[in-house]
Amino acid sequence: MKKVSAFLFATVLLWACAPEKPKVETPEATKSPVEEVVDPTKGIGQVKNVTLNSPLDQERVKRGLDIYEMKCSACHKLDDQRVVGPGWKGVTKTRKPEWIMNMITNVDVMLDKDPEAQKLLELCLTRMPNQNVSIGDARDVLEFMRQNDGEQ
Repeated sequence: MKKVSAFLFATVLLWACAPEKPKVETPEATKSPVEEVVDPTKGIGQVKNVTLNSPLDQERVKRGLDIYEMKCSACHKLDDQRVVGPGWKGVTKTRKPEWIMNMITNVDVMLDKDPEAQKLLELCLTRMPNQNVSIGDARDVLEFMRQNDGEQ
């Protein structure tokens, strides 16, 4: 039994004293694709390009309205009235669709790093909560916003 105990002790001692293996970090491991900024007017996030169709997709508009009523309407009104967050009137005229979708889907990073989102935070004084909206749902909300701004 003494030999087994001595062997285990020696094994643990050697393991504890062994040099730590160097950690190899590849550029892919250190760079998050969600935070890459190519065009600052498009925001920070996964959404790089949005193709807008005319006429509006009414199915998307309906789903966007449902999402708005469930997750957005408590803080955002459809006119220019600011409640907790800014009103949505004219947002699709002043922001690129990619920026809007990145703000919806990547709100924490946008509020921390995007200058325009930071200006909104200074104005409203309340961080927009992360509602865990998918890219597809954000596209539906965008379509609803476009209709709210008078697009056909």
